[in-house]
Amino acid sequence: MLPQGSRVLRRLIPARLPARNFTSAAAQSGVGQSEQQAETHFGFETVKESEKWRKVHKVFEEVASSYDLMNDAMSLGIHRVWKDIFMERLGPIGGGNRLLDMAGGTGDIAFRYLKYLNNQPQDGEQPNHVTVSDINQNMLDVGQARFKNLGIQPSNCTVDWVCADAEKLPFEDNSYTAYTIAFGIRNVTHIDRALSEAYRVLKPGGRFLCLEFSHVTNDYLRWAYDQYSFQVIPPMGQILASQWQPYQYLVESIRKFPKQDDFKEMIKSAGFKCTEYENLSFGVCAIHSGYKL
Repeated sequence: MLPQGSRVLRRLIPARLPARNFTSAAAQSGVGQSEQQAETHFGFETVKESEKWRKVHKVFEEVASSYDLMNDAMSLGIHRVWKDIFMERLGPIGGGNRLLDMAGGTGDIAFRYLKYLNNQPQDGEQPNHVTVSDINQNMLDVGQARFKNLGIQPSNCTVDWVCADAEKLPFEDNSYTAYTIAFGIRNVTHIDRALSEAYRVLKPGGRFLCLEFSHVTNDYLRWAYDQYSFQVIPPMGQILASQWQPYQYLVESIRKFPKQDDFKEMIKSAGFKCTEYENLSFGVCAIHSGYKL
């Protein structure tokens, strides 16, 4: 438990946002006829761009209550180590930090951020702030419940929870010092738009940091990883969460995500400088980073 006695700002978002806030950028563009809409992938399935957000939204509605259990089971708990390394790479220090944690509904990254800050000397520094944002209110509900049940009292840091689309953020330009997204960016319809929004809301000097499943670099390990992914994870989802299809989508979506160097180029194309990546567990996942300079 973190130290007591600090103030927390908790903005409770209504159970459902108006439909326009969930509508994908493709649908908002006014492309009316399905035959005119571009296609994208939902796992290995080809769908209209305007359909993907609904399908992804449904997946995370279905798995929200069992999300943490399945993360532990699928990764044998290693996802916790990955997230700890991720926070060490961010390494927030001092005061005046403003973090936007996107696709962070269950709070895993935000809670690590609060713990990290509480372990730093305060010395009257300016207060810090974290915004936990997710397109799925069910995921945010899980995070807020965990926040309450764990009795987390962040020191010198305020927290709010905002339901929002990564492709169309409701935040002002140049308003955050850091933007994190962990295991979420592969689920957006237009990765380039999400990256552009991340760049827009960051202050000059702000840091973009992404933790995402990636591509195993060793051929033999890749074969073993594929066998585990397709033969074990969906049945595990059925046994532990009574959900097969969401976890079938999970393993398929990982294979459709750009390779490490390709994603690095996408981050550079969004305007970020000093871009780099670090493979974890032989490339099972990777940390990509860049700065808005």
